[in-house]
Amino acid sequence: MIDSLASATDTEVAAAAALAGAEVVRARYGRLHSRVDKGSGDFATDVDLAAEEAILDVIRAARPGDAVHGEEGGRQGAAGAEREWLVDPLCGTLNYASGAQLVAVNVVLRNGPAAVADPFSGEVFLTDGQSARVRSGARGDERPLAPTADTRLVDVNLDPPFPSAPGFRAVDLLAHPGFVENFRPRVVSTTLALAWVAAGRRAAYVTDGGDLSGSVHFAAGIALCRAAGCVVTGVDGAPVGSGEPGGRGLVAAADAGTHELLMSMIGGRERNSRSGRNTRNGRNG
Repeated sequence: MIDSLASATDTEVAAAAALAGAEVVRARYGRLHSRVDKGSGDFATDVDLAAEEAILDVIRAARPGDAVHGEEGGRQGAAGAEREWLVDPLCGTLNYASGAQLVAVNVVLRNGPAAVADPFSGEVFLTDGQSARVRSGARGDERPLAPTADTRLVDVNLDPPFPSAPGFRAVDLLAHPGFVENFRPRVVSTTLALAWVAAGRRAAYVTDGGDLSGSVHFAAGIALCRAAGCVVTGVDGAPVGSGEPGGRGLVAAADAGTHELLMSMIGGRERNSRSGRNTRNGRNG
């Protein structure tokens, strides 16, 4: 199969690579795994490493002139390569190591096609940059992704650190009266949730952070959401990955109304925090 990918589209290469990683993740599930400490409570397992190698095998065979940036192995390939693949071989390592099946395998060509594979459902979410679809079943049946906010479920990433604090922490949304009235929180701790927003299984996804457009964790999910027609910005409302100031963190919503409602809660929190800081600074001055 790998040999035949030389003539395949970049979208199919992304899908094949993500599925290769997903097969490793699925096959080794439930075993005792060795851990590689990354510091600050973060770690990788032997499965992360093996899945990344399986993904790289596909990309190297299909696109030998491209560079690859993997979460575990860093950047590899020709230094002057014009194209770069971003790879997160096991998004949700802590879930996986604890026996939970909420994980994803993310592969994306920077500013191009992307694939997010769910190792346990067998689904792979795809985009060629223009449209988005999900492939599932033994026959590889496909259907377009259709975001909708009907579930009213919003995934909120609660993992520290919180670089936008005290102006904004995603965890603060859970105590906002407007959030409780309009949405129900979910925490899956994996960017599989971004694929679910694109597929209409979640109304939105919110996380703190810097510019996530070039992140091995988030880039594939962002590409899916954009291609599916979701509204995607930073928590400050700025475009993500535009090179403009701002664009930190991520709010990916199924529609403009959901995005506007979430931003009203986030923006209000930030304004109140800034006002409080200014008042305190005035008193102390």
